[in-house]
Amino acid sequence: MKYRKFQLLMSKYGFSISIMLLELSVVFGLFLYLGKIAPILWVFLLIFMTTATVVSIVNRSMAPDSKVMWLVVTFVPVIGPLLYLMFGERRLSKKEIKQLDKLGSMHYREENSKELRQNLKADDKSAYGVIKSLLSMDMNADVYDQTDSKFFSSGESMWLHILEDLKKAEKFIFLEYYIVEEGLMWDSMLDILEQKVAQGVEVKMLYDDIGCMATLPVDYTIQLRGRGIEAHKFNKVIPRLTVAYNNRDHRKILVIDGQVAYTGGINLADEYINHVERFGYWKDSGIRIDGPGVKALTRLFLMTWYINRGEISDFDQYHLENQSRSGQGLCIPYGSGPKPIFRTQVGKKVYQSLINQATDSIYITTPYLIIDYDLTESIKNAAMRGVDVRIVTPFIPDKKLIQLITRGAYPDLLLAGVRIFEYSPGFIHSKQMLVDSDFASVGTINLDYRSLLHHYENAVLLYKTESIAEIQEDFEEIFSISQEIFLQTIKNSWYQKLIKEIAQLLAPIL
Repeated sequence: MKYRKFQLLMSKYGFSISIMLLELSVVFGLFLYLGKIAPILWVFLLIFMTTATVVSIVNRSMAPDSKVMWLVVTFVPVIGPLLYLMFGERRLSKKEIKQLDKLGSMHYREENSKELRQNLKADDKSAYGVIKSLLSMDMNADVYDQTDSKFFSSGESMWLHILEDLKKAEKFIFLEYYIVEEGLMWDSMLDILEQKVAQGVEVKMLYDDIGCMATLPVDYTIQLRGRGIEAHKFNKVIPRLTVAYNNRDHRKILVIDGQVAYTGGINLADEYINHVERFGYWKDSGIRIDGPGVKALTRLFLMTWYINRGEISDFDQYHLENQSRSGQGLCIPYGSGPKPIFRTQVGKKVYQSLINQATDSIYITTPYLIIDYDLTESIKNAAMRGVDVRIVTPFIPDKKLIQLITRGAYPDLLLAGVRIFEYSPGFIHSKQMLVDSDFASVGTINLDYRSLLHHYENAVLLYKTESIAEIQEDFEEIFSISQEIFLQTIKNSWYQKLIKEIAQLLAPIL
């Protein structure tokens, strides 16, 4: 790990970060110098910057807690406005606006979509409300039947199925991942991808540049292109200060021939299949869908590819007439992401819709629990009206500070009647929710500010599918080997409490 950090420091990424820090230092230094040689002008400029930043924040549509914190930060001389410029509001280029307008003009609805929704409204109005709300937020999403879904309770089990499906690819393979690392998992997939390229199969791959900066060589896209794989980095790191770096591609999507797709919390690295051990047993989960529902994930990948590359001229060429399956229930793959690409926090709103309509039980796994007042109140209210609410977080964390903040959220939830468990064997990375044994969501969306607000994410909403029983079994297994947390078991020192309070205070802008 130390060698990896040294290698990262000496790489192009280290150079880019150094340049950005230098840029920031130069700007700050110029302000200090201006204050010495022209104090009146300096005061005027400072007032102007602060006022302009305040006006921008006030006129921006964002959560109230985020807005309040940014307003507080803004009044820190020089540093505040610069931080907002770096991490606050992202403005789209003319090219991006044009791309979004083109994407917005496209409408994707299955021929039987209206009929499915009408039938659902007649049978279950609460379920209809959840799905209708989702479809109104994500124009790419649609409701699908005749789609098989299979749940995987571990990365290692899903990986083996991925290898078998990759071998069957005939037309195209799309990959979009936050983390990719050379090792057993990725190398075994790469061998098959090379074989498929030789057979004439089109392979496109997107990976997040920051997510992979410590796991892949700087020139890895060039290496992949040399093997026939059309690979690109999402939000490529360049030595320039930009708010775009705040929005990472945290998705995990694999699409094969538009017929089969995989998603979930599992990245392409060996700890996700427990080939290497980092934080005890790595507990993760994923979902495989087969049938018409794959169309939504195909489009989601292509849209990200289009925005990042601007090179997709015909979406329909990838909308193959895939085969219907015998799967029961409904399947709704959806995406979530930052403004202005997405108009609202889709991931958060879906979670809230599920929580607010629950009548019997809500089971949640998340590696991090850093949520705003609004979502916290929804969870507490569900518990207070008698719903069995259980949340599972890791016992062994991947980030100790994050665990401190996560545990800081426990008392308020416990007092409302929420049951909290910590996964004893190690680190639980799965992001899943089960509601009333009818609804489930499996995907990449964590219960933290960055995931819900800043990152590009995706998930699959399931309603009365066969896979829900598999998810139910997984939760029962998790509860049986996890330690339940009670108020009397929480013991934080004064400095831990201080760190937790500061971190929670700043969380809306992190």
